[in-house]
Amino acid sequence: MKKQFLYTGFALMLSVSALAQDQNAIKYSQTITKDRGYSHLSILASDKYEGRETGKKGAWMAADYIKKQFKSFGLVGPVKDGKDPYFQKVDLVTYDVSDTKLTIDGKAQSAKDFIISSNSVPMTGLDFNASDVVFAGYGITKDGYDDLAGVNAEGKVLMIFSAGDPTAKPTDEKLTGRAAMLARQKMMTNLMKSKPKAILFVDLNFGEISAATKAAAANGRIMLKSEKAPAQRAAPYVSITISPAIANTILKSSNTTVEALAKKILESGKPASQELKIALTASAKKKETAHRGENVLGFLEGSDPTLKEEILVVTGHYDHIGLVTDPKATDKVNNGADDDGSGTTGVLMLAEAFSKAKKEGHGPKRSILFMTVVGEEKGLLGSEWYSEHPVFPIANTITDLNIDMIGRGDDDRPGDNNFVYIIGSNMLSDDLDRIGKKANTDYVNITLDEKYNNRTDPNQFYYRSDHYNFAKFGIPVIFYFNGVHKDYHQPGDEVSKIDFPMLAKRAQLVYFTAWELANGAHRPVVNKNADGTLKTAN
Repeated sequence: MKKQFLYTGFALMLSVSALAQDQNAIKYSQTITKDRGYSHLSILASDKYEGRETGKKGAWMAADYIKKQFKSFGLVGPVKDGKDPYFQKVDLVTYDVSDTKLTIDGKAQSAKDFIISSNSVPMTGLDFNASDVVFAGYGITKDGYDDLAGVNAEGKVLMIFSAGDPTAKPTDEKLTGRAAMLARQKMMTNLMKSKPKAILFVDLNFGEISAATKAAAANGRIMLKSEKAPAQRAAPYVSITISPAIANTILKSSNTTVEALAKKILESGKPASQELKIALTASAKKKETAHRGENVLGFLEGSDPTLKEEILVVTGHYDHIGLVTDPKATDKVNNGADDDGSGTTGVLMLAEAFSKAKKEGHGPKRSILFMTVVGEEKGLLGSEWYSEHPVFPIANTITDLNIDMIGRGDDDRPGDNNFVYIIGSNMLSDDLDRIGKKANTDYVNITLDEKYNNRTDPNQFYYRSDHYNFAKFGIPVIFYFNGVHKDYHQPGDEVSKIDFPMLAKRAQLVYFTAWELANGAHRPVVNKNADGTLKTAN
């Protein structure tokens, strides 16, 4: 009897699931396959595309490829105010430094031996001079060791090593990634309490810094052109990276060298801070330089006369981090197959599936905007630009389904790729959360992991991809993500390591969710505030 009950219950569950399924949705989902995924990703993440860095040739090639695919599917370019209806121009700029000069006791130093950071130079230019330099070792303050003890650096030039910790033990775990970044930020915050006028960072391996890295530091990061005064972008202190040769010129009067000081600190376990009287000047010019970048938009108009004014947006970023800067690297390309070639491929496969459905008379009731954005790796720039310069009214946008990394597994879930992290689905709308989970139950049945689906996640994933620029305007979102792995932002993020069956399966989940959203009787109700608290009726 127990076996009969279980069988009956299982059969009933299957019949209910079958009744919930839309056969047209299933029919056109068959367009989304591992082979179709490979055909797109093997091109987008090839070495030819040079890592698709924003503002560079590889990203332009990717944009052109995506546009051609959208056109071939029959999608419309909806941009009215540009030269190309498929391209939304994003105003990208860098603030580039030129004519840099550094003198010590009136003698000009070789431009090959120093880098003046772009953040140090206001748009009006830099004209800096000082007569006091304080050497403060590694700039470290911790229990039992303090490079800043007894040091008065206020209004002076502080000179420290750019990296290292003489108190570290061989058995200490080396900080990498976000942990290293946070430790660096903590150190800099502490340094700024001493109110230096400038900081000289002595890089003992200055000669190994690539030309590309030097140029990136001088030109600053690519960003959105802002109406704010660019002069306000300058840091509160002058930052100059110098070679050991320049550092030793500064230390000459004290009859020592940075190499000798590094050895002394390491062997004694004590700081060797000291003040030097020496004339130092620095100057530089700065200008705004525009860079090409565009979001690629493909529009599918809805079939319902009323509902077609409502827009479902499906996003993924097509940019990555470009070429490797280390001249000794054997693999020169950060291919970004997973990040986010996989998401871009997902957007393309969804666009093709919905376009085919429309051509055969089964198009969605609501309109869908398929959009691949640029500049995510530079700070969510393309999606920020769209959300603040929307082609379709934000008020008409019902949801953003954002796909960022769906091609691999997570090092925290070894041997099990039959999952996807969903982030943000219930942050603003319980309705959307229900729709997304029901689509999975009815059609795909993979594990929906909500490990990162909160605002207090230390990784801050909710804030780190393009969906957030919709969520900040109250638009419900779901972010689909397979987590990080050892090849994240490394040359090893290659097409050969992609799990194409799972890429297709996760893309199908987004597709079925999009199908339900685009054809449902009502748009998802936003019942929560930005902080997650429930809205109250007026």
